[in-house]
Amino acid sequence: MSNPPTALGSALIEGQPSLRQITRDVSRPLDSRPSKSWFACLAVTGSALAVGTGMVAYQIATGIGVWGLNSTVGWAFDITNFVFWIGIGHAGTLISAILLLFRQKWRTSINRSAEAMTIFAVLCAAIFPLIHMGRPWLAYFVLPYPNLRGPLWVNFRSPLLWDVFAINTYLIISLVFWYVGMVPDLATLRDRASNKIKKFAYGLLSLGWDGSARTWVRYEKLSLVLAALSTPLVLSVHSIVSMDFATSVIPGWHTTIFPPYFVAGAIYSGFGMVMTLLILARSAMRLQKYITIRHLDYMAKVALLTGSMVAFAYAMEFFIAWYSGNPYEQSVFFENRATGPYAWAFWTMVICNAAVPQTLWFRKIRRNVAALFVISILINVGMWFERFVIIVTSLHRSFLPSSWTMYYPTVIEVGTLIGSFGLFFTCFLLFIRVLPSIAMWEIRELVGTRRPDSGEDG
Repeated sequence: MSNPPTALGSALIEGQPSLRQITRDVSRPLDSRPSKSWFACLAVTGSALAVGTGMVAYQIATGIGVWGLNSTVGWAFDITNFVFWIGIGHAGTLISAILLLFRQKWRTSINRSAEAMTIFAVLCAAIFPLIHMGRPWLAYFVLPYPNLRGPLWVNFRSPLLWDVFAINTYLIISLVFWYVGMVPDLATLRDRASNKIKKFAYGLLSLGWDGSARTWVRYEKLSLVLAALSTPLVLSVHSIVSMDFATSVIPGWHTTIFPPYFVAGAIYSGFGMVMTLLILARSAMRLQKYITIRHLDYMAKVALLTGSMVAFAYAMEFFIAWYSGNPYEQSVFFENRATGPYAWAFWTMVICNAAVPQTLWFRKIRRNVAALFVISILINVGMWFERFVIIVTSLHRSFLPSSWTMYYPTVIEVGTLIGSFGLFFTCFLLFIRVLPSIAMWEIRELVGTRRPDSGEDG
């Protein structure tokens, strides 16, 4: 905590605030009454969540026949949303774990919100496989436990089962990493709290943190161990999700490019959502001093890299389909996607995911907050359509022309999607009201030297 400030640290934090000022700035949203704009946002997201809850309740009571699925297209909105939300959660683990291992200081102001986003995104993703079962109260059937159903056990060779274990592991590790990272800040809030209820709650959550040198040494070792455990999950989770498709025999799916392609796309969409949330948070919570243009610039560069990887994967898919001479593969890419009835979705995907991020080559764009906000939204629109295109255009025209059919989402499916966004943003709004959205202790470390007036307030 007493190291001299580095040049990078000075560039990442505007104005070199004192340690006391850092504590006050980050704690301000937790100490003050919520603003009218916060309540307005909560009303909107809560309404969306209520709509989604009603749609899911109706679907469970009635059956999945209320969806637009048919005998040809058995996966559509539900699995599209599942893969989309799993991808959103990847940026949090990348920012927290991998960048920590590589000692990248620019992660400090954004890792806490990104980690929280991961938790909420995985919760949103978990909803869709459950309701896709039709009978979510029987979800425990996928668990390998001694039962009375005779030889009926889960299929351990199925990627669908691998999803269960991978995603639950991802959620548990991410949750532990997120909570452990907050312990020093929870102790600071405990020492500053004047309200007895807050003091008790923060004291309970801070696990008796005393700030001693021995505690810090153990804490930093634990952080590195958790980062090392989390890092493989960035690659494994979405690779396993991609195998839901890649291990099939359906044209357009069974390809070895899917695991790296899905991982790059997940990081790409995750950084898009991180930029959306942090641009809003830095303005609404007056945190421009800590979430600087430089942070946004770095995130834009990562989005440019992963977006270019996704664009390359699109080109390679078409090249492989053409070069293979396989008429079924060629039909999927050239007739179903590029020129078929869902061409509008395909070209929306290409424009948002391949063309839009190329504007990030320009420094002025990367440092323009309004432009980055629009681009971040377009990234996630494009990544949602990517999953939709992959699933629907490979299914709606099967091997037998007599089975060809179109898929149209119903109001129930659209309402469920709206509800998932309502859940995500409601959780995030509550998070920034009760927990520090920026890691205070990491910002203090980045600032470095204490000033004569820089007491820590606990």
